[in-house]
Amino acid sequence: MSKKALVINPGSTSTKIAIYDESGELFESTIRHKSSELSQFEGVMQQADFRKKLILQTVAEAGMRMEDMAVVVGRGGLVRAVPGGVYRVNQKMLDDLATDKLWGRMHASNLGASLAKSLADSVGLPSYIADPVTVDEMSPTAKISGVPEISRHSLFHALNIRACIRKVATDMGKSMEECNFVAIHMGGGISVVSVVHGRCVDVNNGLLGMGPFSPQRAGSLPLGDLLDMAYSGKYTLQEMEHKLTKESGLIGYLGTDDGQEIAKRIESGDERAEFILRAFAYHIAKEAGASAAVLKGKVDGVIYTGGLAYSKLVLSYLQEHLSFLGKQIEIPGEMEMQALGFGGLRVVNGEEEAREY
Repeated sequence: MSKKALVINPGSTSTKIAIYDESGELFESTIRHKSSELSQFEGVMQQADFRKKLILQTVAEAGMRMEDMAVVVGRGGLVRAVPGGVYRVNQKMLDDLATDKLWGRMHASNLGASLAKSLADSVGLPSYIADPVTVDEMSPTAKISGVPEISRHSLFHALNIRACIRKVATDMGKSMEECNFVAIHMGGGISVVSVVHGRCVDVNNGLLGMGPFSPQRAGSLPLGDLLDMAYSGKYTLQEMEHKLTKESGLIGYLGTDDGQEIAKRIESGDERAEFILRAFAYHIAKEAGASAAVLKGKVDGVIYTGGLAYSKLVLSYLQEHLSFLGKQIEIPGEMEMQALGFGGLRVVNGEEEAREY
């Protein structure tokens, strides 16, 4: 009988679960949570037992049992900066995820490790996370910001991007360690990554860092104008953060972050929409060019992934600028659940050694 991995990906209003074996996905479900259900809890971490009960119920309704699994893998949350890989869930990890001391914020994905361990422990299974958003393989040079009191941090779509790197390298008949890529994840945030011998040595940190603007986020800004806005008296710190992460980018310029809606507007002759979408692609391409410079021009290909990689219009704009870098590889959407499942299975099958946190 093939070994099975239960995968858990907690979001702010949902919990995605899936079951994988070596052949691929056997089952998936998204458990939706009403705001009235979650409001009874003081914080994210207090939701663990509530979500665990629903996971067990969903697994049972699918005709599966926890005893049928070989491993449980949770989405990695805001742990401390770590190299890429699969990590055994331990108490130090759980303690770090239970507070906002590391990164100044809590996220629903912080529940991934605790849910995985609780479910796994109930039937004597191992529990892991894989490639959390805090994967840090940046070179020391890349961390220099220009201001001694500020360092650049590695926060990016590590799980999906590393899964794409692994897939593309395998398709090329190579190992990850033999490949150099420029990888671009285009979702609610934009991650542009310099991949050297399989390691993500430079990233733009698209949360509140640098790089291109995204569907909702501001990206890099002229510092003088940003300081003027911040000290204008019109905004509190929280209001500024909300504006820069939720009301900027495509939604700020066009009133929508829906790529399909923007494409329809362009097809109907909306010149403003076309101009802004071209600017969106322009700034991503410019960041990708900088990533190619980090690789010293030794690029095996450019990988496009994330939800906006489904947009042929966005890809066409990008490739006008980036086709000179060689192979253009499109992996639209995200491989996060698969990456978690296969990561856990590689460990239990002895193909990869789990790291200690």
